[in-house]
Amino acid sequence: MFYWILLALAIVAEITGTLSMKWASVSDGNTGYILMLGMIALSYIFLSFAVKKIALGVAYALWEGVGILLITLFSVLIFDESLTVMKAAGLATLVMGIVLIKSGTRKAKSPRAEVNHAAV
Repeated sequence: MFYWILLALAIVAEITGTLSMKWASVSDGNTGYILMLGMIALSYIFLSFAVKKIALGVAYALWEGVGILLITLFSVLIFDESLTVMKAAGLATLVMGIVLIKSGTRKAKSPRAEVNHAAV
């Protein structure tokens, strides 16, 4: 469970960092850029710890996919960007891809179960 929390923190940091990038580009000052750099770095750090126990393909698909989904939705709400039918279809396809990747990943057997199976 701890590693899933780290992955969730990585996603939140990625979303914050990417939205800060847009905020920095439309505002004056360097605060947005500093926040962007810090949050993106933090996102990669959390992700690197999460992949210790979560399959890399699953972790990366969730990190990137959920990030893209939420960044797009927040961009529509915060920065008044448009959400076209094609964008919505792309996001729906993205969600389906994440579900397929997650459901197609098997849990690794514990070393103890393999030893018991070998003894039989």
